[in-house]
Amino acid sequence: MEPEMEDKTLELMNTSVMDSQTEDRSPKITIFKPFFICPQVSNGPLTGSRKRPSEGNYEKEKDVCIQLFDQWSEADQVEFVEHLISRMCHYQHGHINSYLKPMLQRDFITALPAQGLDHIAENILSFLDARSLCSAELVCKEWQRVISEGMLWKKLIERMVRTDPLWKGLSERHQWEKYLFKNRTTEVPPNSYYRSLYPKIIQDIETIEANWRCGRHNLQRIQCRSENSKGVYCLQYDDEKIISGLRDNSIKIWDKQTLECLKILTGHTGSVLCLQYDERVIVTGSSDSTVRVWDVNSGEVLNTLIHHNEAVLHLRFCNGLMVTCSKDRSIAVWDMASPTDISLRRVLVGHRAAVNVVDFDDKYIVSASGDRTIKVWSTSTCEFVRTLNGHKRGIACLQYRDRLVVSGSSDNTIRLWDIECGACLRVLEGHEELVRCIRFDNKRIVSGAYDGKIKVWDLQAALDPRAPASTLCLRTLVEHSGRVFRLQFDEFQIISSSHDDTILIWDFLNVSTNGQTEGRSPSRTYTYISR
Repeated sequence: MEPEMEDKTLELMNTSVMDSQTEDRSPKITIFKPFFICPQVSNGPLTGSRKRPSEGNYEKEKDVCIQLFDQWSEADQVEFVEHLISRMCHYQHGHINSYLKPMLQRDFITALPAQGLDHIAENILSFLDARSLCSAELVCKEWQRVISEGMLWKKLIERMVRTDPLWKGLSERHQWEKYLFKNRTTEVPPNSYYRSLYPKIIQDIETIEANWRCGRHNLQRIQCRSENSKGVYCLQYDDEKIISGLRDNSIKIWDKQTLECLKILTGHTGSVLCLQYDERVIVTGSSDSTVRVWDVNSGEVLNTLIHHNEAVLHLRFCNGLMVTCSKDRSIAVWDMASPTDISLRRVLVGHRAAVNVVDFDDKYIVSASGDRTIKVWSTSTCEFVRTLNGHKRGIACLQYRDRLVVSGSSDNTIRLWDIECGACLRVLEGHEELVRCIRFDNKRIVSGAYDGKIKVWDLQAALDPRAPASTLCLRTLVEHSGRVFRLQFDEFQIISSSHDDTILIWDFLNVSTNGQTEGRSPSRTYTYISR
């Protein structure tokens, strides 16, 4: 822009102000309002309402300014407006700011599809949670169209299923997983199906949580009917089967749906005290001092490890590493190259009594003993790290995950520990006899004891030092007539085994409320299996 043109424009504007001041000699101040300040956004001429009538030659001089302004380049226009703004007071700056704010806002969700970028708009909205997605649908028809055509309710449900075990379990059990993770070329329901499905899922989740809190469950019973000595010492389950180790030296595999005994594995000459399986093998430990490896499908014995001098009380394996512990006070660390190629890496010695349980991850091996201590070892070097002291009597069970260790003892208590510093975070009291088995997830601790009771505890409350001790035990489940030896649980069920020779399935999902007393099982409609 040529300097003389800018000067001329500014002179016109300044003259307008001076003229108006000359004509009206009262003490009021007349503020020049540039043509581009307007309370309304418009692409045409700005004709916003004025609070006072025009004075002097304002209208004529304004038209001249606009004509000159329109002739300039964008860069010159910006420079000129900067000059104007620099001459204004704070009050005028506030007016300009109010005018510019709505002009600078952009409805990019509406604008992107107009540029053929629907996928970007969909991707942005796909990060919203359910409440925000509901609000977004109400913004305008275009936002609603993007959400609908982008199948964003379906994507939200898929995200929850990928990240939350409870959602994943519900999708499998209620069979709406078949409508997920399919591309648009496949036959899938419309977005409205998923929008109506979402609140139903939330209702199911709330019902399950209420069932856990209130102890409402459906109970199924497997009567193992051992021929000689009775008792089910250990178990593990998945959606298809339950594998149990019995006091009568056998391993029994049960159909999870029909509760029928599918297979009996024999070979141990002592009680089967511990087991773990994956998709390939079952590994068992026995009071005959051996560890056996079985083919999970055929039941064939693939390997027998003879190392411990007394009963093998517990074992864990994962990612090519196995740890076993024994009544002989030692811990054995094994490398598992294959089911038939298992070699002893290291023996850990330090406990002064039987080592009852072990657990490990990539960082630590954790062991607990009848000597009242929990010991922590380095997984990579097998070197001793620290001892956790606190229990008054021997420790029978524990689980370790991340920084948390939860242990149960014959002092009838459960303790929560921070493995990194060795601090005891909480003591849970409530069982009347030895706490024999314990498991926890992100929400709950479930424990079983020699008093025949299973207790459900609030884990998050237990980790909060402000939570009163009286609020920590959510529910006590009483159905076993003997000592509870082992349990496992997920979001929907607990499966437990006992000295009473039974395996109980406590189902918190499929609950019939007809005539059921809160906290008790429904009428005795148990399934008895004899094999």
